[in-house]
Amino acid sequence: MTEADPFRVDLHVKVLDEGVVERAKARGLDAIAYAPHFTRLPDVRERARRFSDEDLLVVPGREVFTGSWRNRKHVLALGLEEPVPDFISLGDAMAEFDRQDAAVLVPHPEFLTVGLDAGDLAAYRDRIDAVEAYNPKHWRHHDRRARGLAREYDLPAYTSSYAHLRRTIGEAWVEFDRRVDSARALVDALRDGVERRVVHRTGLGHRLRCAAEFAHLGWENSWKKIDRLFLSGTEPTHPDHIVYDGRFEGVY
Repeated sequence: MTEADPFRVDLHVKVLDEGVVERAKARGLDAIAYAPHFTRLPDVRERARRFSDEDLLVVPGREVFTGSWRNRKHVLALGLEEPVPDFISLGDAMAEFDRQDAAVLVPHPEFLTVGLDAGDLAAYRDRIDAVEAYNPKHWRHHDRRARGLAREYDLPAYTSSYAHLRRTIGEAWVEFDRRVDSARALVDALRDGVERRVVHRTGLGHRLRCAAEFAHLGWENSWKKIDRLFLSGTEPTHPDHIVYDGRFEGVY
C-alpha cells in the first residue's frame, strides 16, 4: 500500500486460517476484523495475533448475541480489552462496550429476527459508530432498509463480507483514505466517523457466493446446532460460565 492507496478493510469475518489470509491478500485487503461466534475474547485475540503480519492486519472482535436465544440481537464490538458474554441484555452489553471504549457496529440491521431495529438505533444512537449497509446474506430490500436506517439516524455506513465461508472473503469492504496500522487505530477511525467508502463486488460470481452464504445460514441455525450449543448452559460465552467469575450474574 502506498500513501495514495485506500486502506481496505473487511470489517467482519467468521473464519480465519492460512487460506483466509491468502485469499484476503489476493483480494487486495489490508485488514480483516475476525469475530467468530461463541468464542471467548482471549482466544479470538490470540488467533488474530497468529495470523496478522506486515501485509494483513487481523483485528479481533466479538459479535455479541444479546438477549435470549429466541429474542437475540447481534452487536459487533471491536477494541474490547475484557470479555463480554453472550445472552446479556442489549443495555448491559452497550454499557460494557462504552466502559471499554470499544467501537460498536450494527451488523445486518432488522435482518430476520437477529438485527437491531429502528427503536434500538434510536435508543443507542449516541453509542453506535456505524450501521452495516451491505451484507452478502441480505436480499436487496434488506440493504435498502439498512441504508435508510443509517440515513435516518445520521450514522456512518459500513460493509463486510460477513464471511462464514472462506470464498466469501473480500466480497465487500470499506475503504479509508488514511492508513490504519493497528487494531486501536481502526477502532479510532470508526469511533471518529472517519470518511470511508462502502464497496462490494458485482457480477454472477458475487451473486453465487452471496447465495452460498445465505444457504449456509439455514445450516447454521438448524435445531441440531441449537441443541448442541445452547441448551447446556456451558458454552464458553454464556454469562454463567466460570470464566466470568459471576460478573454478569443476573444481567440477562
